[in-house]
Amino acid sequence: MNNPTITNKILYWYDNNKRLLPWRKKNSQIKREYYTLVSEFMLQQTQVSTVIPYFKKFIKNIPNFETLANTNEKKLLKYWEGLGYYSRVRNLKKTAKIVVSKYKKKLPNTLEKLKALPGIGDYTASAILSIVFNKSFIPLDGNVERIIKRILNLKSEKETSKKNIINKKKFLGTSNRSSDYAQALMELGALICKPKNPHCTKCPIIKNCISYKKNDFDIASKNKKKIDKFFIVKVFKRGNKILLIKNNKFKFLKNFKIFPMEEIKKPQNLNNSLNLKMSNMNMNINIKRIKEFSNISNGSWIDQTKFNQYTLPTFTKKIFASLNKSL
Repeated sequence: MNNPTITNKILYWYDNNKRLLPWRKKNSQIKREYYTLVSEFMLQQTQVSTVIPYFKKFIKNIPNFETLANTNEKKLLKYWEGLGYYSRVRNLKKTAKIVVSKYKKKLPNTLEKLKALPGIGDYTASAILSIVFNKSFIPLDGNVERIIKRILNLKSEKETSKKNIINKKKFLGTSNRSSDYAQALMELGALICKPKNPHCTKCPIIKNCISYKKNDFDIASKNKKKIDKFFIVKVFKRGNKILLIKNNKFKFLKNFKIFPMEEIKKPQNLNNSLNLKMSNMNMNINIKRIKEFSNISNGSWIDQTKFNQYTLPTFTKKIFASLNKSL
């Protein structure tokens, strides 16, 4: 079922209100493919405002598929440093290598072939097909899901199931401007139909929205509650150097260096703990300085004065910053 009225309203709003994002600039087809791929990988679980400076730096230093495919991992991780979820950039490089070797430096333009590439699932494949190739796909990210839930006032577990949302998205219709329409929907969700305090009076489809008519804007949340975990971080010093070890605790920080640490039960006193909010947990950290130590086989001594020159996880740098404040 097509809904031209809704489609046209959203596109008109988008034409007059879209953000000027660096990956949206008019470019050659090959740049459009590359810029869209990089931005979509970066935007996975990361906000647009955070991504923009990283994207600009990344593109400046790694401007195309071939350069990406041939960039060594150490340099690649340095350009990604601070964005987290480092498996994304590793998969991005793997995808670039396949694109260069198998597809003549061009992205494939079918759902099946795109989903066969590392790090690309239904959403990213749909986003690429619509944005890059103007195919009639509506990428179903959190923003678009929220619009569907609100406009149709979907509440129950059955109504808000992924299967039902996919079925209901046809209510949004299609457009021969598929590239713009996909981005318009994501933009509408990000700027207007926000999770909390939506700007309903600025919404182009307010008259079509059942939730607005019912004055009922709450969205059933599927977010998993983050668990609290507690750690002791052991700080070994030798002159101006601090000991870091190769990570074997956290899968998402493969091969990175971290402070020696051990998980503990919840302590009675949390007053002096450092709290770091991670993607899947709240880390509560007590820092313990160790004067005597034995040799650690997977350890490296890092010069404190050159700490920022190393490619390190964000939470390692935050622990170091906290350590410096307490010295």
